[in-house]
Amino acid sequence: MGQKVHPTGFRIGVTEDWRSRWYAPKAAYAEFLIEDHKIRRLIEQRLNRTAPYAGCAGVEIERTRNEVKVLIATARPGMVIGPKGAEVDKLREALEELIDRKVSVNIKEIKNPDLDAQLIALDISEQLKKRGSFRRVMKMHCDASMAAGALGIKIICKGRLGGAEMSRMETQKQGSIPLQTLQANVNYGFAQSFTTYGALGVRVWLYRGNYRDQAHEEQMAAAGEGGGGGRRPRGHGGGE
Repeated sequence: MGQKVHPTGFRIGVTEDWRSRWYAPKAAYAEFLIEDHKIRRLIEQRLNRTAPYAGCAGVEIERTRNEVKVLIATARPGMVIGPKGAEVDKLREALEELIDRKVSVNIKEIKNPDLDAQLIALDISEQLKKRGSFRRVMKMHCDASMAAGALGIKIICKGRLGGAEMSRMETQKQGSIPLQTLQANVNYGFAQSFTTYGALGVRVWLYRGNYRDQAHEEQMAAAGEGGGGGRRPRGHGGGE
């Protein structure tokens, strides 16, 4: 049997940051861990499993002495915030009631949903629930991600695809997916589609380049913005 490792867990502490950032004494550690799980489960239920499906790609949790800070990454921040912030206030109140602590909720917008594996997995699972053709849906997302600038993508769907009697696995892949390279920025997403004929699983791996290359590009962009576009080269010759 293949020995498989979670792509995000494989990189955490090396090139990826932790999704929960806090310290706790031994007596409180288990309580905080369960609270984190409850927070993630409630946000998943509200934003990803209930209409109008805001599409939550990730939840990061930080704790201070006085409050719990929750950062939600989503492609549709308007749906999460609601008119005049009504929806986000309801979500914050529900979280405070759940864990009995002060909670602050921040929203981070994902600019390009085609370059986020979790959002791709969620979108595929929604279309499978609506009885969409799984091969066409997978191919469409592969093409869209590659067009958006991804270097590689792999999508696996498992279950009673198309309502078939026997479950099976369908894979589509484009580009390269270097799963063993820690410097490779491989984004991973998983979603389940609960249909009338059973649960279907969707897994997505998205290769977005190397961390070093991205950091270098960000530094160059920051230097260009801060330095007024850099020094202009001096021309040769001329009668000036």
